[in-house]
Amino acid sequence: MTSMLVNAQAASGGAGAIMQILPLVLIFIVFYWFLIRPQQKRAKEHAAKVASVVRGDEVVTGGGLMGKVTKVSEDHVEIELAKGMTVRAVKSTLADVVPKNPGKPAND
Repeated sequence: MTSMLVNAQAASGGAGAIMQILPLVLIFIVFYWFLIRPQQKRAKEHAAKVASVVRGDEVVTGGGLMGKVTKVSEDHVEIELAKGMTVRAVKSTLADVVPKNPGKPAND
């Protein structure tokens, strides 16, 4: 009789453990879906944008400097900040690549 009681408690205890873990699993799934996944997507898009930088593109560095790319190598780019003033920057420090044809302003 006692063994049946112990087996019944063990079976219900297993279900209770699953019910305690289930909310944690659901929270992880929600965090992955709404936080981790979009961040990974943005990182891939940014890496693709930086990898496709070519001469003539306008870029913004991580430090906020804006200029036109004059030379591209494997890991570095040369950016012309002003006429006759160029700097070398590591490609991975580029924050953004400004589109060449931004389009017409909305309020004109």
